[in-house]
Parts: sequence; structure tokens; C-alpha cells
Amino acid sequence: MEPSNHTIKTPSGDFPNLAEALDWVYALQKFGIKFGLSSTARLLAGLHNPQQHCRYLHIAGTNGKGSVAAMLSAILTQAGYEVGFYSSPHLINFHERFRLKDRDIQDADVLSLINQVKAVVDVHELPTFFEFVTAMALLYFAQKKADPVILETGMGGRLDATNIVQPLLTIITNIALDHREFLGNNLQAIAAEKAGIIKPKTPVITYVRQHTARIPLQAAAEAMHAPLYWGGKAFRSRGLGNGRFRYDGIRGNFSQLQTNLIGRHQYRNAAVALAAVELLQERGFAIPEAAIRQGLTGVRWPGRLEEVSSRPRLILDGAHNPAAAAILAKALDRDLSYDRLILVLGVMADKDITGILNRLVPRADVVIFSRPRYDRAAGPEILESLAKNGPQETYVIPDLAAALAKAQSVAADNDLIVVTGSLFTVGEAREHLGLS
Repeated sequence: MEPSNHTIKTPSGDFPNLAEALDWVYALQKFGIKFGLSSTARLLAGLHNPQQHCRYLHIAGTNGKGSVAAMLSAILTQAGYEVGFYSSPHLINFHERFRLKDRDIQDADVLSLINQVKAVVDVHELPTFFEFVTAMALLYFAQKKADPVILETGMGGRLDATNIVQPLLTIITNIALDHREFLGNNLQAIAAEKAGIIKPKTPVITYVRQHTARIPLQAAAEAMHAPLYWGGKAFRSRGLGNGRFRYDGIRGNFSQLQTNLIGRHQYRNAAVALAAVELLQERGFAIPEAAIRQGLTGVRWPGRLEEVSSRPRLILDGAHNPAAAAILAKALDRDLSYDRLILVLGVMADKDITGILNRLVPRADVVIFSRPRYDRAAGPEILESLAKNGPQETYVIPDLAAALAKAQSVAADNDLIVVTGSLFTVGEAREHLGLS
């Protein structure tokens, strides 16, 4: 049963400090996920519609949207723009969700925004956590005169709280089976939900490749008279070896590009970002080649094939669905060298646990089943019971810090430790390792 709004005490005045303010915002998670734009629209109307004062790049996709957004943010920042970047979830700190010129929001701004948005909340119909935080983001970027603003959808697209904006460009990175209880049980249904961010006459960039997923994207673009640029046709990338790749674009080409994000799949993500750059250039954005190259080599996207130490090498990757696990598996096979693979796994109970484990566990020499401190996390005993074709050396260690310590104790200098299965697992690992 959904809890009554009265279970969340909402003070009439401002929160006096950030801790109390964030406690109240986090309490909104009790209302779970609620699709629809009416609540977000009411909040923004009360704030005098700040979303009307910025230019947006709107990004959806099952996987890869964060990497594409991070690349765009880095490139545009290098080009001198006051780039806003709204993403979710955060790994450690709430402030990570709101970035301006690749820097996290400050405490004073967070407190001010919470108080401003809370002031227009109807206490008899409280918004969800994501609706409230999205209103904060749109208000923040308007106040800071961010230009452009990169908005990641939270889930889906059509009824996502971010779909309140009219963007310059729409980007749909890829489609895979995830969040099926909300978005649909097949690729075509999920693609139709993500196609809901396509706007009239607004260019669409996508690297969706499955025929069934392309059908609703094509239909939505045609209905909206929106130019559609397909990855692999209008633009593409090609690996050149030694971490370098070539981009053959909509109008131009670049050779000998490099990104510091690990994995050959990032070449495709980079191609999507570069196609967006080309279309922005056509719209008057001054983005020189030096900014493109420096942005790609300087981009940071924590928790996605993120190398945080060496000897033994330790990588954090938030692969939280089978498609992301398959991408990680390819990187393990093609892009990373090591003697033994030691996996530390923590997965949410509502995910396709078997699909994730089947792609990763058979590759490992040691598996440590664990869990983050999060109520949605599956018990490590459940993970162990569902794992097939794994190594003889396995451990069940519920405490993630202890699981990390065990992985480090059994690893030799040339081994590889990978912590994966969920962004919540990765976030807790980063916190334990003292990473900000």
C-alpha cells in the first residue's frame, strides 16, 4: 500500500540546514516511482516555469546515456560553455546529480533549491523524489544561466519527469530489456516509451540497432517530422587499435581520437556524442576540434569501467542489467589484461539476476557474493544459489567492505578485481575506498 502523504512531516518554513532538508527529500522515496508529467508541471508552474529559460539536450537509453552525456559535458565545457548536466542516480553524494561546467553543485545552492521547491509543494499531494529533484535541477540551471543543459531521463522517456522540456536535440543511445515492470516486456514496447521524448521537428540521434526497437523510433520521428540520424548509417565509429578510434560523421570525419573511458563500446558512445556536436555546430555552437579532443581524453564518468587502483588492478562497473553485463564481459575479454579475475557482486533483487550472473560468473576465477546497504539489494546467498558455471573458489560475504577486503587479500599483483552488479554496489565501494 502506498503510504499516506501525512507520514512525511513537511515544515511550513524553510529548512534551517542541509541535513534536515536532505532527510525530507529522501523521505519522498517512500512514494516510489510515479509516471506522468502533471506533478512536475505543477511544481515548475509554481516556480514560474524555469525550464523555459534554457536550451536542452535530452538523452534516454537503457545503457550508455551517462557516458554520452559525460562526453558531451566535457567537450562543451572545453569549448567554453556554461554546461549544465543532470544525471541519476548518484554514486556517493546527492550533489553529483547537478553539475555545472563539470563541477558538482555547492551545499548552499542545494539547501536554497530545496527550500524554494518545497515552498510550492502541495502538502496534500507530495511529489515523488525524482519529480522534486528534477524541479530542483531545472530551477538551478535556469538561475545559473546554464547553456546548454544536458538532461538524462530517469527511466523510460514518455512519462519521465524530465520530458517537460523542449530540447534542441534528442538522443536515444540504445534499447535493452530493463525496468520491464514499468516499461514493457519486449524491446518494441520499451523503445516506444523512450521514443516519447522525440519532439516536433527536433533532430534525433540514436545508435539503436535492433530492428524491432527501431520501428517505434522511426514511427515517432515521422509523426513528429523530426530528422532521424541512425548510428551505423548517418555516422559511425571504428576502432584503430591502442585505444584509438575514427569517427565518420554526418558532415565531417575525425581520425586518431581517444577517450579515457575504458572499453571499445565507448567508441560507439563517443560517436553519438560527436554526432550531437555536429548538429550543435550547425545551430551556431562554436566547438573547435581541440575542445572535442580534449573533452574526450579528459572525460570522467565514475563507476563505469572505472579503474581506481593498480597492482592488483581494481575496476568498478555498475552493470545492472544483462546488456550492461554483456558489455562488461566484452571489455574483460578484449580490452583488459590480467592473470586471474576476481568478481565482487552485489545486485538489486528486482533486476534480472540470472541474466547478469550468467554473463560474468563463468569468466571469473574467484567470485565473492555480497550486497550494498540498500533495502532493494538481493541477499548474497540468493546470488550464490542462482550462479551457474562458476569457479570453485566462491565466498558469501554480506558486508561489502569485508568483501572488498577479501578480494584484495586473495588477489596477486597481476590479477583483476571487478566490483559490479549495481550502481549502488559501486557507490558504496567508492565510499569505502575513500573516493569522492
